[in-house]
Amino acid sequence: MTERRDISIKVPVLARVEGEGALDIEVRDGKIEQLNLRIFEPPRLFEKFLEGRSYNEVADIVARICGICPVAYQMSAVHAIEQVFECDPGPWVRDMRRLLYCGEWLESHGLHVHLLALPDYFGFNSVAEMAKQFPDEVRRGLALQGIGNEIIRFFGGRSVHPIGVRVGGFYKAPKAADAAALLQKVQQQLTHAEALLRWSASLDLPDSTQDFVSVATRHAGEYAMNEGRIVSDAGHDLASENFENYFKEHQAPHSTALHCHLDDRPYLVGPLARLNLNHDRLPAAIKSLLHECGIVFPDRNMFHSIIARSVEIYYGLYEATRILENYVVPGLSYVEAIPKAGIGFGCTEAPRGLLWHRYELDAAGRIVQATIVPPTSQNQARIEEDLHNELLAFGLEHDDAALRLRAEMVIRNYDPCISCSTHFLDLRVQRS
Repeated sequence: MTERRDISIKVPVLARVEGEGALDIEVRDGKIEQLNLRIFEPPRLFEKFLEGRSYNEVADIVARICGICPVAYQMSAVHAIEQVFECDPGPWVRDMRRLLYCGEWLESHGLHVHLLALPDYFGFNSVAEMAKQFPDEVRRGLALQGIGNEIIRFFGGRSVHPIGVRVGGFYKAPKAADAAALLQKVQQQLTHAEALLRWSASLDLPDSTQDFVSVATRHAGEYAMNEGRIVSDAGHDLASENFENYFKEHQAPHSTALHCHLDDRPYLVGPLARLNLNHDRLPAAIKSLLHECGIVFPDRNMFHSIIARSVEIYYGLYEATRILENYVVPGLSYVEAIPKAGIGFGCTEAPRGLLWHRYELDAAGRIVQATIVPPTSQNQARIEEDLHNELLAFGLEHDDAALRLRAEMVIRNYDPCISCSTHFLDLRVQRS
């Protein structure tokens, strides 16, 4: 008979995640009575910073929200503003934005898979320990992350907080010779990406099959990345302007980040959700490799998120190759935007999942009001639900150290960007 214990586990700081958070668990009589993923970073107030700013400042400001996924914030922002201005940048800008997004997926996924997640599955405390036993695999991961950074620099001028994006397109177009040189580097990484996918498919990952709702964007003719309708495997099919009609944010008392529910329940965003909803949009060559490796989507095992990231790394290189092979220098790298008043919406796929922006602008193109809903705050309720399910399945009879390690593994599996999620604080001050 399993011994029943009353225990309280506190994980004060979560290692190997972006930002700072903590986990509190109370167990009584063999059941989890309370489980809170606490995000206690102060609010960063980017939405308020944007008020009164000109539309042409927004892309550079929102890029500072995250050093890992600045492109996602820039893309959602410029899409929303261009919707207000009725500005269509055209096919060249569309393709190059997609290329830029490939770079971000590559550097973010490459970082998470190799430096943050894999040490968990092999029982290492850090990637430095893992590199002693798997030096080639770690080098491969750093190379894949590095090519992502190079793609971002290609248009952004730098890989962290890039400055090349503007409403209507890009400030300048790279030279054809630079595109050819980048293409060669991208192609050299394709074998690494294939090897990573085969390796991740062979890992002995925990079985954590669960019931959850997947949410992502979906495009009629391609694997969704930089545009599309918001869909779910519960039957939703929404334009970005209808997000607030179905997705509801609320303040959790234990967190400075808002939680978000779809139809009053948690949901999943991110690479596993994207593949669950869009695997049929992958190129035939990648579908063939997935079949060969025995990888099947939809997939309900949350720990297979590392496989999903490996698939998207391969896809990012595949798509970057296609775009760079057809690269031409345009006459002009942007179309001029004419400001007007209105409300616009932008929704794209950050590496960690769906990122939604809403902007109200005045006739001069100044921001009147901004709302930004990042993927980590959308995933937070799903993480807590996953922790509850996984720790019960793992066994509460394990000692505190084992439960702590398992909980950290679950949280890191979502690649949470905690700093990005702290965009609002419901502050109440009582004075007498």
